[in-house]
Formats: sequence, C-alpha cells, structure tokens
Amino acid sequence: QVQLVESGGGLVQPGGSLRLSCTASRNIFSINVMAWYRQAPGKTRELVASITSRASIDYADSVKGRFTISRDIVKNTLYLQMNSLKPEDTAVYYCNAQSPSLGDYWGQGTQVTVSS
Repeated sequence: QVQLVESGGGLVQPGGSLRLSCTASRNIFSINVMAWYRQAPGKTRELVASITSRASIDYADSVKGRFTISRDIVKNTLYLQMNSLKPEDTAVYYCNAQSPSLGDYWGQGTQVTVSS
C-alpha cells in the first residue's frame, strides 16, 4: 500500500509560481508511474504530467514549457514546479502512483487558485 500526501497549493496571481510536493509512504524508485492530475470545477480529472521509473516524462500540451515534474528518490517525494501560472490552471491537483505490484493510489488533493 502507498499513502500520498500533497502540499504546496495556494492562491497565486497570474504569472506567478508554485511548487507542489507529494510525499509517499514508501520508496518511489520502484513505482512504475507517478503523476500529477488536476480537476477544475465542472470538469473531468486530467493528466498534467507523469514520470516513469525510468525517468521518462510527459506533459499535457497545456502546461508544456511552464510546468516541470521531478522526483527525489531519497526523500520519496514527487514535485511539480509550476511557472507562468494562468487562471485556467486553477484546480485541485492530485498526486497519483501506479504500479502493477502495488495498485493505483491517489493523494487527497491540494487546491491551486490563480487569480488577481
């Protein structure tokens, strides 16, 4: 089993930056895929960025060039650096971990609000 705890959300003005963190209860090196998703009010949850155990990274087109996903294996933590934030980035951001041997796990979510 894996417990995921997100932090780092908050209110930021357009053009600003935030860094989200997701700390796992176990070693993340062997987890096949870790990812950040987001869900805005009235919309379906969407994939923002993902990183595999081999460090292969993908981004949604809407965040390419602005967001950076990374991980610290020693700290068992996944990060999402978000720059040049836009109002349309406002959503609850969720951390996800997927592994055939462990299953599919979600964090509780952290609110990101981009507004002036």
